[in-house]
Amino acid sequence: MTTVYHPDVHRTDRTPRSWWQASASVRPAPALAGDVEADVAIVGGGYAGLSAALHLARDHGIGAVVLDAGAIGWGASGRSGGFATYPAAKIGAGAMIRRWGEAETLAWYASQREGVDLVRALLAEEAIAADPQGDATFEVAHHPAYVEELREAAAFWRERLHQPASFLSREAFAEVGHGGTEQFGAMRIDGPFGLHPLKYVAGLREAAERHGARIHGDSRVVAWEKDGGRHRLVTTGGTVRARDVILATNGYTPDDLRAEFANRTLPALSNIVVTRPLTAEELAACGWRTECVLSNARDLLFYYRLLPDRRFLFGARGGTSGSPTEDMRMKSWLVRRLGEVFPAWRDVDVEYFWNGLVCLTGRLTPAIGRLPDDASVSYGFGWHGSGVAAATWAGRALADGVARGGTGPLAVPAPVAGLPPSLLHPLVRRFGLKAAYVWYGIRERIRER
Repeated sequence: MTTVYHPDVHRTDRTPRSWWQASASVRPAPALAGDVEADVAIVGGGYAGLSAALHLARDHGIGAVVLDAGAIGWGASGRSGGFATYPAAKIGAGAMIRRWGEAETLAWYASQREGVDLVRALLAEEAIAADPQGDATFEVAHHPAYVEELREAAAFWRERLHQPASFLSREAFAEVGHGGTEQFGAMRIDGPFGLHPLKYVAGLREAAERHGARIHGDSRVVAWEKDGGRHRLVTTGGTVRARDVILATNGYTPDDLRAEFANRTLPALSNIVVTRPLTAEELAACGWRTECVLSNARDLLFYYRLLPDRRFLFGARGGTSGSPTEDMRMKSWLVRRLGEVFPAWRDVDVEYFWNGLVCLTGRLTPAIGRLPDDASVSYGFGWHGSGVAAATWAGRALADGVARGGTGPLAVPAPVAGLPPSLLHPLVRRFGLKAAYVWYGIRERIRER
């Protein structure tokens, strides 16, 4: 099968050498063995799939079997930056209002804030020790050309979207955030926070199992049939027969699993470096004062945060092949850019580098719903790099939809309802991504002249 990226990107027998893997102990989930029956089969053991399994079992008393091709947490959910933020969309709020109307856009943004609250609630209710940090997210103006745009965005968030946002000048942000060469003020959104993504995945898995779900890693679905009104999912070690199926595979969705989902995703590589622990003197040299999560205003943004042990995480989108050679180029580029943004840390040792696939869609919003010709198949994917909160919320929405039954659309805001358009062949998606990266770079250079 042709894929968008180098085959190594999809090798589930290889686990990335990430700081998350080095700092968390995750109990292996057994592979499926033999034939089992279930109320619901869930394909994908990340945030969305585990949240759906947990809410099905805990809130509705419905049994679920989760199948993941790799170890639980192998994919994006265990590799992300750990940002419980919103919104999980690439389209702006103004464009969203023009396309879907103000009421549906407000419903979407309210659901996104609800998703952040849901993650916090699950940490408390299920005793998940995932190292939560901070009480806001900052979008930083990395160039003076973006200051007025962020000032206006903060006002739009408050006045039109009814979300808690404010703008801080360069001087005001330096008092609570950081310095560096690319800091000219920031928009603050109250509520989001950071966490340890792999510990969160492990905690969701433990909670789902505690409430009765069955979780299986290393259980790639190789065939999907329907027989006698029930689905039959065939894995490398057994089969699951279920009344309903939820697809929650995000950027790792295979194009040959089921025709309706082929070429619906645009996976994009996101890369992260993590330094050694920084000293108090080193933090002071860059004016670092926050434990909140941050990103800048670029189209291809940097996202970054200080971790609990004072390591620094610095990430960015980029790369269009995922080959080992390209990975090393991306690591070198990230290390160089880290030193340019925060010159005092130019020579700080970088101890970890890894990457993984975030998931975009052709309409630039997530896809949550069920198939119109088979309501027993539900799906949720396309978190646009903000899956911690959005995918957790979607998992609950999918569980509620299965519990309610019926054949109509799921009760989700219009911007995310239903399947996104097909993006044709994997090679078309690869070239489209390259073209988008070139265009973003050109547009950024024009704006910053």
